[in-house]
Amino acid sequence: MGIHNKMKFIKYIFLIGMVLFLFNACYYDKKDQVYPQVVVAACDTANVSYSVTVTNILNANCNNCHGASANSLGAGIFLNSYASVQPYISSGRLVNSILQNGSASSMPKNAAKLDVCSINKIILWVNKGAINN
Repeated sequence: MGIHNKMKFIKYIFLIGMVLFLFNACYYDKKDQVYPQVVVAACDTANVSYSVTVTNILNANCNNCHGASANSLGAGIFLNSYASVQPYISSGRLVNSILQNGSASSMPKNAAKLDVCSINKIILWVNKGAINN
C-alpha cells in the first residue's frame, strides 16, 4: 500500500469517525421529558381558622411531640388545645420556631422545615389576632 493510499485510508477513517461522532452528538429529547413541569398547588389562605387549618397543621407536624400524651418528648410544651397554644403565640415562639430563624428552637426538631404554605397559614392566623375560630 503506497503512501497515497495510506493517506486516503486515514482520511476515510477520520471522516467515518467524525460522522459517527456527529450522529451520536445529535440527540433530541422531548422537552416535557427532560424538563417536566412541576405543578405547585396554590396555597389557599382565604379561610384560615384555628379549628380547621391550624389544628390540622399542628396535628400533622407538632403534636407527635407536643400533644397531650407526649410530655417527655415535647419538653412540657403542649400544642394540643387553643389554651395551650396561646402562650407561644403571644411570646412569638410558635412563629419563630416554624420559621427556624434562630429566635426560638427550630421546629419540627430534627426534621425539615414546614412547607411554605403551612407557615404562611399560621402566620396569617396569628396576624389576624389568633382567634379561636
